[in-house]
Order: sequence, then C-alpha cells, then structure tokens
Amino acid sequence: MTNSHLQASSELRRAKTQAAISVAINLFLAGIKGYYGIMAGSQALLSDAIHSATDVVSSLAALIGIWVAGKKHPSFPYGLYKAETLATLISSTAIILAGYEIARRALLGPVTAPDVNIALPVTLFCLAVSLSFGLIQVRAGKRLGSPALIADGKDYLADSLSTGIVMLGLAANYIGLNVDRWAAIAVAIFVFRAGGALLIDAIRELLDASIDRETEREIIRLVESDPGVIKVRKTLSRTAGGRFIVDMDVVLKTKSDRVADKVADRLEAEIVKSFPRVVMARIRPHFEDSGDFVRITPVTGPDGTIAQHFAKAPWFQVEHLDPATWKLQERQLIENPYKDVDRKRGFLVGKWLLSFKPDQVIVAKTHGGTAEALLKEAGVQIVSPEYDDNKEES
Repeated sequence: MTNSHLQASSELRRAKTQAAISVAINLFLAGIKGYYGIMAGSQALLSDAIHSATDVVSSLAALIGIWVAGKKHPSFPYGLYKAETLATLISSTAIILAGYEIARRALLGPVTAPDVNIALPVTLFCLAVSLSFGLIQVRAGKRLGSPALIADGKDYLADSLSTGIVMLGLAANYIGLNVDRWAAIAVAIFVFRAGGALLIDAIRELLDASIDRETEREIIRLVESDPGVIKVRKTLSRTAGGRFIVDMDVVLKTKSDRVADKVADRLEAEIVKSFPRVVMARIRPHFEDSGDFVRITPVTGPDGTIAQHFAKAPWFQVEHLDPATWKLQERQLIENPYKDVDRKRGFLVGKWLLSFKPDQVIVAKTHGGTAEALLKEAGVQIVSPEYDDNKEES
C-alpha cells in the first residue's frame, strides 16, 4: 500500500472518531436543552433543543458517510468517497427541516414567559460547548479532507449562533421584554440559511463540480515542469467527497511508447504524492513536434571541446536546433554548479540538466553513472561514439 493510500486510510479513521464524538455531544445538548426548556417554559430553548436533536441525525449521517467512504467495491472503481457528499446532503436537509419546525412552533405556539434563572445558565453552557466543538470539527474536516465533518462543524456553529440568540432573548427578560417567541423565529432564519448553503455545496459536488482552479493550476504546473512534457493539452477534474480525481491529456517530447509509459506512470505517482487530496490521477500521453530540439554537451570551455567525465564537466553547451532543418537557432554556455560537489554529484547534475528539458545529450564516453541514468530514464537520448540511444529507441 502506498503512502498516499495509508494517509487516506488514517484520515478516514480519524474522521470516524470525530463523527462519533459529535453524535454523543449532540445527544447531550439536545437532552439538556429539551429538559431545561420544559422546566423553564422557554419556547426559544425548546426550539434550540429541536435543532440539536436534528443535529444528531446529521452527525449520524456524517459517521455513516465516512464509514462507507472507506470501503472498496469493484462496482465503484472510482471509490465510494461521494458517500460523504450524500451525508452532507442529508445533513443539509435535516437542518432545513429543523428550521421549518422551529418557525412553526414559534409562530403557532402559545406565548409564555420563561424562567430566566433556570434557562439562562443552561443556555450559556450549551453555547460554550457548541461553539468550541464546532470550531474543532471544522478544523478537523479541513485537515482530514472530509466535507461531512466540515458540514457537521458548520452545523455546530449554526447551533451556537442560534443558542446565542436564545441567550440574548432570555437576557432581555431581565428588563421586562418577553421576546422568547421572536428569538425562536430568529433561530429558524439562521438555521434555514446554514442548511441552504450546505445543500447547494452538496448538489454541486454530486453534479461533479471541478476542483478549485488554483489547485488545478498547481497540478498543471507540476506536470509541465517535467522534462519529458511539452504541455498539458486538456485537464478534466472532479471532486469526490473531499477528494480529487484528475484526468489529463499531456503532450510528450518522446515518440517511444516505452518511455511514454514510464513518464505517464511517474507523473501519476508524483501528482498523488504532491497533492494528498488526489486519490486518482490518469495521464494520457500524446505526441507532437515541439518545434525545438535541445541538445546538451559537456565541454571543457568556450572552445567546445567535449569533457571526458560527464558529471565533473566544468561547462555544458546547450544548443537549440530546428528539428525540421537541424539549423542551430541558439547556443548557450552554462557553468556546472555541481562540478566540485563530493556527494550525490551525478544525481544533482542529472536533475539540473533535466530542468533544461533536453532531447539529446552528447557524451565523450558513456560511464553509466547516475546522471546518465536519470537522463535516459526521462527519455533523453544519450549519444556517444560507443553508444547511440537513438538506435535502441527506434
């Protein structure tokens, strides 16, 4: 199992724990608000208890969604990550229904004067619990890439907001203003708003919304920085329960199927490694002339004499040629920054030369060192009097 898969599995386990804790806290809040709401005769606190009771359903939906998201099934080759999106959809629906019930009770129920001395301390306590755990849950959801946890955390924040309104309504009774009914209506409005926002987000993801543009641009930059890539022709991406699936058409410099397969495999692995939220990346290679053939030669100086030792060469000559006519278009002489390095010289030189995206490297004699191996692995032709990579690839 790869590190990315291990990380995804670990994140799912932690997300399950967070969701289970959420269920317990919501049960506690619903019970304490309901009990003391009845004891104090507070319509607003009872309405808030209904909100918390509905949150129990939302938290259970999140827990079930996260559990299903970690399962594998051959009928779902792209994974079951959207189970979390369905959980978010259920959560949003539950929140909207809670808002309706709160508004209905506030408008049609009897007007009563609550016992503030009983209701206010309980409300303050519930506010502190909801606000604290909501912030913790949202942070955990973002860290673990779980939309269900984020939805659950936002639900807690909406709950804390509604509880805060209840608290203000109860406090107003100290100056003779019985606004308990209006506090309940205000709770309903905020609940409707929170549920509607989550519903829209869930529908967008179920309709295969693309990943955010900035992340997509970063993935494209990563791919186009590869020495074997000319450009990214097309990118298709979609979200899946907080995870990303990326499908790219990439134009490669090589026309060798063997090298193209290696480049595509390398890019797919690099995308998943560099972007933990990407659970699947697929590269489709295409071939076309780049319009520029880059040839690099290790030299001893400006006179162009070929250096005998590749990685220790003091200079490298970089030539840009027209691939149709082989006419020289540009020549640069670049000093080797790693010629005097004692450790990993070949690796550093090979990686550095790959940044120039060479098509061909000319050497006096092949040594089979690390630098040459890196260049060859990337599909670069290694040409010398005793070795011609062109023949092998033809």
